[in-house]
Amino acid sequence: MRVSAKYGVRVLLLLAWPVVLARSAQAVIGFCDAAMTAPLGEDALAAVTTGAMNTFALAILPMGIVFIVQSFAAQLKGAGQLGAARRYAWYGLILAALTGALSLAGIPATRGLLGLLPFEAGVQALMADYMEIRLLSLAGIVATEALGNWYGGLGNTRLHMGAALLQMALNVLLNWVLIFGNLGAPALGVEGAAWASVIATWGGAAALGLLFLARYGYERDGGPLGLKLAEFIRMLRFGVPNGLNWFLEFAAFWLFINLVVSQLGTLVLAVMNVVIQINSVSFMPAFGVSSAGAILTGQAIGAGDHDEVPRLLQRTVTVTALWQGSVGLVYLAIPGALIAMFEPPTGAAARFLEIGVVLLPLSAAWQLFDAVAISVGEALRAAGDTAWALWARIVIAWILFVPSSVVFVLWLEGGYVAAILCIVAYIGALGVTLLWRFRTGAWRTIELTGTTG
Repeated sequence: MRVSAKYGVRVLLLLAWPVVLARSAQAVIGFCDAAMTAPLGEDALAAVTTGAMNTFALAILPMGIVFIVQSFAAQLKGAGQLGAARRYAWYGLILAALTGALSLAGIPATRGLLGLLPFEAGVQALMADYMEIRLLSLAGIVATEALGNWYGGLGNTRLHMGAALLQMALNVLLNWVLIFGNLGAPALGVEGAAWASVIATWGGAAALGLLFLARYGYERDGGPLGLKLAEFIRMLRFGVPNGLNWFLEFAAFWLFINLVVSQLGTLVLAVMNVVIQINSVSFMPAFGVSSAGAILTGQAIGAGDHDEVPRLLQRTVTVTALWQGSVGLVYLAIPGALIAMFEPPTGAAARFLEIGVVLLPLSAAWQLFDAVAISVGEALRAAGDTAWALWARIVIAWILFVPSSVVFVLWLEGGYVAAILCIVAYIGALGVTLLWRFRTGAWRTIELTGTTG
């Protein structure tokens, strides 16, 4: 069976490269936040990297929900129903506004909740300073994802790329200004990193929002908007499992970092988060390619071309595996050079490097598993197969990953080596499970949009 030219690898790559740049820009933001706060010391580095992860944990549920907007937009475009597709962008923006209201309400509780976690006092105080500011960005994060995914579902991935690159440029510039007090600004340190992220996030969200309101980049149907409660509820019906999918998986990983790895000491916590930031350089481009594959999958399903999907997924997996495998080889070849970019200027620098050159090469072991898990997971999401994937991730994350990490890292005292190997085992199990689900063909019977059949 040959893939139709409109779903072939050339179309995949043309659609993917702006998504890859957009997701890579997000990785660069995290990478630069870590690198630029490293001179402030290991406490500041641990506070910013872990605080950023904790902030993302709060955003990930609504982000996962609005990712389904892409699936609706792609399938409705494939079915030729662009008027209906436009409403789903607004449903995503409504969810972003609700997220913003809840995050503002939660700011006063931040410091008390962090006090329940086993961080050293200095790290905890800096993390609270950081997160109380970063929570102001949650609505902007979700709004950017809602509109970016909506445009992507229509086949326009460049606008999301532009917004992400703007966010990256603003974040790096403002980090330099606000962390260190350049251009006459006060040196705010950790708080400066937080404000840089907030301003950059809203800058990108505003740019994308203005283009959307001007009806730029999509066909104008001329009719009334006609928002429908039933459609919003339908978006939640498929989006909430996808959001919970992300949230509960990430919650397991959050627990792993905050309650397992943190007990190995601030230095190990800082190194582990640096390894994760470096790995985002391989993950985000692969996620971008997988998202492009999901867009084509949704359009193929909407057009009734279900038989095109398996070969399209094969092409997507191949591209992501080539990328992530290549990055894994780099981790094996020059781990010291990569880790050295984040060394804190303290007497612990040698130990920091010693731990890093062990953990980073070991992380190369999950690259190919991750390529499969990302690509297949995105394809299932595009088809609307979100509920089954939710339960699969819950079982693997909470029955396999979390208990095994406690046993091997803490009880058996495997330390940071056991911690990284637990991540490898988790991603491997997830990739195999999602691939099995796709091969059953259950996704063929799911009706996402409710407009056909």
